[in-house]
Amino acid sequence: MILKNKIYYIVLLFTLVCCSDNHVFDSDITFTKQGWLHDDMVRFEAEITDTISKNDIFINIRNNNNFSYSNLFLITEIEFPDGLKTVDTLEYAMAKPSGEWLGRGGEVKDNKLLYKENVRFPGKGIYKIKLKYAMRKIDKESVLEKLEGVVSVGISIEVKKQR
Repeated sequence: MILKNKIYYIVLLFTLVCCSDNHVFDSDITFTKQGWLHDDMVRFEAEITDTISKNDIFINIRNNNNFSYSNLFLITEIEFPDGLKTVDTLEYAMAKPSGEWLGRGGEVKDNKLLYKENVRFPGKGIYKIKLKYAMRKIDKESVLEKLEGVVSVGISIEVKKQR
C-alpha cells in the first residue's frame, strides 16, 4: 500500500511539473456583430509578479470571412506600474498572397501574433495594455470607422519555454 501511495505522488508531481500551464495572463474581448469600432480601444490589465522569467506577449485575433483585408495594423500601448508608457505601431499579415486566411480554425480563424519576445518585466504590479486598430480605407486618408470581421481580440503572456 505504501508503494502504491509513493507511485501515486510521484506521478502526480511529475504531471504538475511537466504539464503546468505557462500562461501568466490570458484575456479576450469579444465584439458584437457590429464589429470593432474605431473609438473602442481594447484594454487589458495584467498583474505581474515574476520579474525573473522571460516572457512572450501575444496578440490573439479571431477573424471571420467578413474581414476584408490581408493585413492588420494596430497601435499598442503598455503602461508599466511606475507610469512609464511605450507605444508601438504594428502590422500583421492575416492572409497569404493567394487570399487564403492565415491562422487556425474553420469559419473563424485564430491568430496568435507575437507582439514582444523575451520580455523580463522590470517590476511587480499591474501592466496596462491597450490596443487600437489603425486601418484606413483603400486610397483614402480617413480612418476606417468600423472594422468588420474581427470577432475578438486578446492578450496572452506566456513564460518563455526553455529549450
